[in-house]
Amino acid sequence: MRKYLAIVLALAAAGSAQAAVPSAKIQAMLAKPAIMCGRFDQTKQLAGMKKPLASEGRFCVVAGKGVLWRTLKPFPNTLRLTREEIVNYQGERVAMRLDAKTEPTVRMINNVLFSLLSGDLGQLDTLFDGEGSVDANSWNVALKPRQAALEKAIGTIKLEGGAYVRQIVMNEASGDRTTIVFSGIQTGDGAMNKEEAALF
Repeated sequence: MRKYLAIVLALAAAGSAQAAVPSAKIQAMLAKPAIMCGRFDQTKQLAGMKKPLASEGRFCVVAGKGVLWRTLKPFPNTLRLTREEIVNYQGERVAMRLDAKTEPTVRMINNVLFSLLSGDLGQLDTLFDGEGSVDANSWNVALKPRQAALEKAIGTIKLEGGAYVRQIVMNEASGDRTTIVFSGIQTGDGAMNKEEAALF
């Protein structure tokens, strides 16, 4: 369960001295397209291991519907997230389904995810303490969960971006560190292929 929560958050979403998160300025910089897809490259450095684990794939964010996180390498795997559930597909088969009604943590994690991806950083104030800075073309934010359960699940988070989130770094309490870099962002109806659209 824990690794899925880390992956989930991973979907998603420097200059002057650090200060409280300038949410309004960051929200003004972020683009908020109805459909957004792109590439992600993820590395996970496990405590005690020299070589990081690497994966890559595609993600899509559809406003009002959810997030698709498709790992293509080294092993195909697809996660579909909505406010109500997380579904893990192995091929066309549903391998796991977590319902927010029976798994309260799912709702909490999904609320964080959707707030990040929609640029609604103000919604995160109830869950995180944060610092951030903004310059002409970029911003960065460091978030620390207020709740022990959330900190145990995902640790601290650092975000960097401009019009879109460019990088997320999660430092877990265990010492593991996950870095996700987003690139090749496309927006609009043509951003998703037929296979991805069918999952919504």
